[in-house]
Amino acid sequence: MKGSSKVSLLLVITIVSLLMLSLPSSDAVISCSTVIQDIAPCVSYLRSGSGMPPSTCCSGAKALAAAAKATLDKQAACSCLQSASKTLNPNPVLAKSLPGNCGISLGFTISPNVDCSKIT
Repeated sequence: MKGSSKVSLLLVITIVSLLMLSLPSSDAVISCSTVIQDIAPCVSYLRSGSGMPPSTCCSGAKALAAAAKATLDKQAACSCLQSASKTLNPNPVLAKSLPGNCGISLGFTISPNVDCSKIT
């Protein structure tokens, strides 16, 4: 009896483990507050800057790029940036060139014309 109860327990643990592996993972989506916090040091540069962005801006942009790796995170970050741009009114050329000037790739262009739902 003792041996069969160990086998039964092992079988139950195996089945539960397999079921957990087959469940879809819940992807945490980056919040707008995180996006805004990361990009906040860039606001004055994006409105009226020239040349290269300040290092604090690039640090925030790099943090955003690191946080927005998954497709849903990129889409959420894109939507947040588009919403914020309506209030902040950034220079579109500076906004579009910010990732490249900071040496990063966000996986999408910062522009009001980007369809965030098509970002992969």
